[in-house]
Amino acid sequence: MFRLDSELEAIVVQHGRDTVLLSREQLARELDGRLGYGRALHCRSVVADLLPPERFALTGTMEIVEAARRILDRPVGSRYQHVLVETGSGPRVAPVSVVFEQVAAVYQHVALHDPLTGLPNRRLLDHHGWALAESGRGLDEIAILYVDLDGFKAVNDTFGHRVGDDILVGFAERLRTCVRPGDVVARLGGDEFAALLVGTTQEQALAVADRIVLTATAPFMHDDQLVQLSATVGIAMASDVTAETELTQIDVLLRHADGAMLKAKGAGKRRVGRLDGTGGPTQFARHGQIRRRLREAVEHGAFSLHYQPKLDLATDESISVEALIRWNDAELGPVSPAEFIPIAESDDAIHALGRCVIEEACARAASWHRDGTPRTIAVNVSARQFTTGTLVHELVSALTRHELPPSLLRIEITEGAAILDLPGAIRQLDALRVAGVQIDLDDFGTGYSSLAMLHRLPLSAVKIDKAFIDNIDSSAADAMMVLGVIDAVHALGLTVVAEGVERSEQLALLRELGCDTVQGYLISRPVPADDLADAASWH
Repeated sequence: MFRLDSELEAIVVQHGRDTVLLSREQLARELDGRLGYGRALHCRSVVADLLPPERFALTGTMEIVEAARRILDRPVGSRYQHVLVETGSGPRVAPVSVVFEQVAAVYQHVALHDPLTGLPNRRLLDHHGWALAESGRGLDEIAILYVDLDGFKAVNDTFGHRVGDDILVGFAERLRTCVRPGDVVARLGGDEFAALLVGTTQEQALAVADRIVLTATAPFMHDDQLVQLSATVGIAMASDVTAETELTQIDVLLRHADGAMLKAKGAGKRRVGRLDGTGGPTQFARHGQIRRRLREAVEHGAFSLHYQPKLDLATDESISVEALIRWNDAELGPVSPAEFIPIAESDDAIHALGRCVIEEACARAASWHRDGTPRTIAVNVSARQFTTGTLVHELVSALTRHELPPSLLRIEITEGAAILDLPGAIRQLDALRVAGVQIDLDDFGTGYSSLAMLHRLPLSAVKIDKAFIDNIDSSAADAMMVLGVIDAVHALGLTVVAEGVERSEQLALLRELGCDTVQGYLISRPVPADDLADAASWH
């Protein structure tokens, strides 16, 4: 059969009561092996004599993450062979790559959807905006509706969070019925939702907003109790806003729709609000202030680094840290990196800022090394820095200048930074690895990469995003998902770092799951270098 069909990879053989998979690779090994006498020794054999001794099969009803875990538990020699899947309609053959691609799809779905309502989250809403921009259609014919449930906190306080969650799920279903098939409804967090209307007019957008306000007034039924709520909606049309260089069109529309919603709430709630485009909430002006102050801050080195320890679970020692940038401005006060980093990237100030971070981190690590208390230090790299082609030179020059052993420096890149230009990323990462610098993939699970992508990148470690760690001590499904990632990453010869560990129960479970390193507020918050000794002695 294999000789007649060159594309045939495997066949299913019924042997007694067993269903066994025989692959082309296994057959070739039997016939070509045994010191070259395999064909002669099997000249009178039947198919049953050639079947592999291992009987391995998956069931069609098995969770895909559990299927991947079982595959990884197989011996290395057979781990990447086709697998037999027993279904109600008969046996099927599945390439192992398909299983792992489906696991990647599960993680991608989790990263892009709200776990409670199943709606797209903010990240997926942004993705739809990017897709519109790339298609060149519709950006001047879109609207964003920002929806907030009035008095929802009182529902949680009165009836409990379980009832509140059920109402959020029910309201999400109602929202889906208010929009057209091509529109996107997303949950932004808490009791806030958004709707992206594509190819719409002002009248159509207002009609959708009115429907949302109306549908929210219908009582919600829970355990024979009627719960009454209302909704306030802010609307922003593309014609209402002007482009802002540091923000995408979706970001600008969301900000204006949020401001319109707040304006409507101030006017009495349970209504639709809209800004007139001549003004808006004061937070809109903050971005201009940050941009103005940022240039001066970069020139005068007004930033500092705080350091967050990582705990090695094998030794219970903290000998590595992540460097995190902080800015306390004389006029603006403390400014979050979530605010100023995107603005720095849009203004190209990120290059000077990145060089400052690398310089200070290497100087600090070299000081620790000279003092006899060496710590590995990890530095975050912006996607903009990574794609300029100068990162390798900047890092190696800093190492040489401070006489810092390369093994004491790690860089952390996000999935987006690595995959934006995969060939270019691999070239630069390879150069850094040759120089002795270790590379970690940060925020794994929140981007668009697959598990199969990891083996193409010259990585040392993978950091699992906090979103996947949050509920592992209360959700068996989340714990199993994290276990699948840990097993897959270990199979590639990489180590695993869990981010956002805040409870002792999470830490204990991560030990059981085989995680290598943890990081989070349970171990220590980010602290100045002078406070690091106390922070690292958490236990």
